[in-house]
Amino acid sequence: MGQGDAFGDLYDRHRDRVFRHAYRLCGNHHDSEDIMAAAFLELWRRRKHVRVVEGSILPWLLVTTTNVARNRARAAARYQRLLNSLPRSREPDDASADPYRRYQNQLDNDLAQALASLTIEDLQLVSLVVFEEHTIAAAAAILNLTPSAAKSRMHRARQRLRTALNGDASTNSPTAATPVLEGERS
Repeated sequence: MGQGDAFGDLYDRHRDRVFRHAYRLCGNHHDSEDIMAAAFLELWRRRKHVRVVEGSILPWLLVTTTNVARNRARAAARYQRLLNSLPRSREPDDASADPYRRYQNQLDNDLAQALASLTIEDLQLVSLVVFEEHTIAAAAAILNLTPSAAKSRMHRARQRLRTALNGDASTNSPTAATPVLEGERS
């Protein structure tokens, strides 16, 4: 089996988890595909220097995916600042848009923004423990942390995420009970 075939096997084995991880970080399907492709490209480019943890390449891929997503978010922010500086006309809101789709998009964006509020080290730790279901000890080993340091970082990261997600109470679920005004019941 050549290097290309081995790389194809790694891609087939880990692409779904890498894609899900990228989607959690950016909240956009198309961007997730680009991030996943960049992570696998980086894997190919650095194939002689990749660190295998507990016999798996997946932790390296997840950390690389996190780094690619953060770099992409920074580039998108710079691009958005440029766009915001340009004069433009306002587009009318699309009233026919699906409310569940809007709500899901809002949740995805809120989660992506909350995750972006973490430091890179905390984001990698949260990604490995929460999303990829590694134990804190395993995640600590992957990130070269002591288990107690990882546990402390995880606690602080959860607090920051909770604060970031609860900061905007203006978003309500479309399935939430709608108050009925007197005389409107049939």
